[in-house]
Amino acid sequence: QVQLVESGGGLVQAGDSLRLSCAASGRAFSSYGMGWFRQAPGKERRFVAAITSSGGSTYYVDSVKGRFTISRDNAKNTVYLQMNSLKPEDTAVYYCAANTRRLALTIRGNYDYWGQGTQVTVSS
Repeated sequence: QVQLVESGGGLVQAGDSLRLSCAASGRAFSSYGMGWFRQAPGKERRFVAAITSSGGSTYYVDSVKGRFTISRDNAKNTVYLQMNSLKPEDTAVYYCAANTRRLALTIRGNYDYWGQGTQVTVSS
């Protein structure tokens, strides 16, 4: 069992930055991959970024490449999403998720555990 708690969301202006955090508890954090997804109103939840258990590899959706950075601190059981140059289209609820079965990290259905989400709103 894994429990995930996100924090760091808020209301910002276009061009600003935010850092989301996701604290994990339960199973050994360093043994599984982590991902961030987002869901805008009326749309499905979609992949944003992911990181392998060791942090050695990262993956991003094209729309955030060069602006967002995912990282993790296995000593603190925490994964981060640094979001720079935010745009109004980044507005969504952001969820972190744990992939404990070593399946492809970019596929939403491969994640076993989800946080409750944190709202990010970017005004123009």
